[in-house]
Amino acid sequence: MMLKHKKIGFLGCGNMAQAIIQALIESGAAQASQIWVTNRSEGKLLKARQELGVQTLANNEELIDQCDTIFLAVKPQDLTEALEPIASSFHEGHLVLSLAAGFPMESLEALLPNVPMLVRVMPNTPASIRRAVVGYSLSTGAQVAENSVRELLAPLGYVVRCEEGEEFQALTVSCGSGTGFVLELMQYWQEWLEEHGFSAESARKMTVETFLGAALMAERQPQVPLQDMQDKVVSKKGVTAAGLQSMRELEIERALRYSFEKAALRDTELASRT
Repeated sequence: MMLKHKKIGFLGCGNMAQAIIQALIESGAAQASQIWVTNRSEGKLLKARQELGVQTLANNEELIDQCDTIFLAVKPQDLTEALEPIASSFHEGHLVLSLAAGFPMESLEALLPNVPMLVRVMPNTPASIRRAVVGYSLSTGAQVAENSVRELLAPLGYVVRCEEGEEFQALTVSCGSGTGFVLELMQYWQEWLEEHGFSAESARKMTVETFLGAALMAERQPQVPLQDMQDKVVSKKGVTAAGLQSMRELEIERALRYSFEKAALRDTELASRT
C-alpha cells in the first residue's frame, strides 16, 4: 500500500475529518500513528486523541512541517483566513486535499501557489459508515498523485473523479447535499405512518427499511435499469400505480430538480465569495 509510509495531517478536526480518520484506521489503509490533527477547539483535539488515537499538534505550522499529505478540513468561510498566514510553509512535495464546499480550485491555487498537487474532495456524511459518495477533482500538478488520492478516499465509499465546474457542482448537490434531501423524504414517510396509528419507533423503522430495501435491491442488480426495477412492483390500475400517477401529476420530479438548482445556485454564490 502506498499510504503506509505517508504522514497524514488534518487541518481541522470536525465531524467530516473525524469520519475520514475513522474510515482510514478501521479499513487498515492507515494507522493512527500516521495521522496528526490540529483544531481551534481544544475539546475536539482531546476527543480525537482519546477516541481515535491520533497525534494532536498545537498549531498548523507544525502540522505542515510534520506531514506530507494534508486535508484542509475547516469551514469554507474560514479557509482563506486559516491559510493566508501559513501559505508559505507549504512546499511542492505536499499533497493537499480540500474538503471546503464551494471553494473552487482556482481559489486554492491562488492561496497555495507553492503547491502543485491540489485536490478538491466532496464526501458526504455516510463516510462515517464507509458508504459515502466521494467526488474529487485534481489540479494539473496532482495528476501524478491520482493513485494516492484514490487510495486515501477509497475507505470512505464510492469514489468518483469529477471535472472542475459543472460536474463537481452536480455531485456536490446530488450527493453531498443529497443525503439531506433523502432524509427529508424519510421524515415525510415516518410522519404519514405515525398519522395512521404507528408508533414513532415503528414508523421510523418501517421507513428506514423501505428506503434501505429499495437501495439494496438496486445495488445488487447494477445491470438492471431503475425504471425496469420499478416496473416490477407496479401493477396496472393497482395501489402503487395510483400513487405514482399522483406523484407525476404533482410534478414531484420538477420540484426535486428545482431544489437541486437552488442548491447549485448557493454553491455558485459561495464560490464567488472566495
